[in-house]
Amino acid sequence: MTIGAPTPVVSVKPVALPAPGRGQDLHVRVSAPTTGHDLPVVVFSHGFGESLDGYAPLADFWTAHGFAVIQPTHLDSRTLDLPPDDPRTPLIWRSRVEDLKRVLDRLDLLEDAVPGLAGRLDHGRIAVAGHSWGAQTASMLLGARVLDAEGVPGEDLSDPRVTAGVLLAVPGRGGADLTPFAAEHFPFMNPGFAEMTTPALVVAGDKDQSLLSVRGPDWFTDAYHMSPAGKSLLTLFGAEHSLGGISGYAVTETTDESPERVALLRTVTWAYLRHALGIEDSAWSAARTALADGAHQLGRLESR
Repeated sequence: MTIGAPTPVVSVKPVALPAPGRGQDLHVRVSAPTTGHDLPVVVFSHGFGESLDGYAPLADFWTAHGFAVIQPTHLDSRTLDLPPDDPRTPLIWRSRVEDLKRVLDRLDLLEDAVPGLAGRLDHGRIAVAGHSWGAQTASMLLGARVLDAEGVPGEDLSDPRVTAGVLLAVPGRGGADLTPFAAEHFPFMNPGFAEMTTPALVVAGDKDQSLLSVRGPDWFTDAYHMSPAGKSLLTLFGAEHSLGGISGYAVTETTDESPERVALLRTVTWAYLRHALGIEDSAWSAARTALADGAHQLGRLESR
């Protein structure tokens, strides 16, 4: 697929968004190309313990190729060191969703915080993305819900401003699919995807064995198989939870380092976002052709 040369980018951090009732302001990183107008927006939710400084291999690429990327730091970040007995801890999953919505509510303030960015964002082309717990957070804005112990869907936290999503290593079904430890300590890990109607690309590694689930790597494909049509699934061969190393450059938690895998992932997600946000379809069509039927050595792409 044709990608084009990267453009220079500007990144500002931290931009503090007032967050009454949260206990502290929401700190956000805003990155954008230095040129271009009507920039589509990706709001990225980090995985457990990460922060606005993470996921540079993805954020840098998306930004250098035409997207504005906004990265909030959630309350579970190691940079905040929230104690386990903090009264906010049990509802951090909900606070994470509110963080993303707060970003959408204050796009004007975030634009003004970056020199030269004001008036250049396209508020009609917004996607959410996330990795691991961040993918579950992002999925809530796409229509996924947390089920109670009887399987009844909880509150609808979807957001009509979001028209596409990219879910990287998103946790699957809860209930009996969780280990006893996960079921006891993470009751929010019981997602229902039946009402996740917003288009999304799900990315899963076929060697990603979660310590929170009694199932195999297919657990991370539930969001694709259990949601309404209009979804795509990228399966990365040999990938574990870091999907080749997306959480940072040379980070220690990467167990399956593969620059080639990361390069494929970032180009396919970029192509998907351009397709899903109505920018152009040629790159996505090329990706689907190249990755159809498992012919590619690094992965397979399917849609329904």
